[in-house]
Amino acid sequence: MDQLEQLIAERDCERLLTEYCRRVDFGEAAAIADLFTEDGTWEGVELLLTGREAIREWFTKRQNLERRVSRHINTNIAVTLLSETEAESVCYLVNYRHDREEGDTSLPAAGDIPKFVGECRDGFRLTDEGWRFSSRKVELAFIRPSRRKQS
Repeated sequence: MDQLEQLIAERDCERLLTEYCRRVDFGEAAAIADLFTEDGTWEGVELLLTGREAIREWFTKRQNLERRVSRHINTNIAVTLLSETEAESVCYLVNYRHDREEGDTSLPAAGDIPKFVGECRDGFRLTDEGWRFSSRKVELAFIRPSRRKQS
């Protein structure tokens, strides 16, 4: 693989990160599954999804939370090609999230400190569909305390 091919592959993987955020933030969360390989995995805090359809099912529930306003921000993205068909990356993830009251659709949403800050550790595989996530693991470093009233 020459340097230009390497840059293109790295950029394709970076675009997956950006597209992932766009889809979840703009009401297309179920379509995140299409960014994964058929056998891809998504792992978060106390959650492991295995396979494209399991990912689609879980993110469909997220998509249906119309009261939620979020913006996922990836930064410090470092993609490493492992071969011509596999890559990995690590990036920081900052998530701003606000859950409006039911029926409230006002924008802009109330802002505050991020909901969480962490990192994503991703695996990528080149498929007939192009580069896809083969795995995604979200690890949290900071989390905003819950604002729910204690009863």
